Amino acid sequence: MKDAFSVFITGVGGQGIILASELLSDVSLKAGFDVKKSEVHGMAQRGGSVVSTVRFGDKVHSPLISPGEADVVLAFEPLEALRTLHFSKPSGKVVVNSRPVMPATVASGMATYPKDVFEQIKKVVPDVVVVDGVALAKEAGTVRAVNVVLLGALSNYLPFKQETWEEVIKERIPHKYLDANLRAFNNGRNVINM
Repeated sequence: MKDAFSVFITGVGGQGIILASELLSDVSLKAGFDVKKSEVHGMAQRGGSVVSTVRFGDKVHSPLISPGEADVVLAFEPLEALRTLHFSKPSGKVVVNSRPVMPATVASGMATYPKDVFEQIKKVVPDVVVVDGVALAKEAGTVRAVNVVLLGALSNYLPFKQETWEEVIKERIPHKYLDANLRAFNNGRNVINM
């Protein structure tokens, strides 16, 4: 892989974005790539934006992704996908969770959540995969595994074997949550083939 592959991960605090970026980084390393990762927590503990970037390739010099450079935007929340879409390449892909998390301004009635957020995303980046991460995580046994469901969907577009993903999940996820997370990963991976 001559050029680094760039994944821009976005969402809000509490959605497991940091763990997802760590899992992706570990898979990339295990597959033999040079990897760089960066994260910005912001007001994450108050439901604020969280961003993480993961870049892997033969040689990666920086974890930073400039606007227009992301091969994939992995969004755990639709409005966060729209807000960070300028980081995607025009030919990039967006994998986005279908379920919104209402910002404080919407919850308090000071603003409204856009009804056409997915249409707005598709106007900018036509290659969009919308995943009902919550339903697939519940089906797997834990709603807390939405992040792993989305990684499963993302895995269809990355050059890593399923066995490598499963090895890393087994290494990183506590034993009592392991089976549900493996099911969540497979649910996300299989949603692309439905």
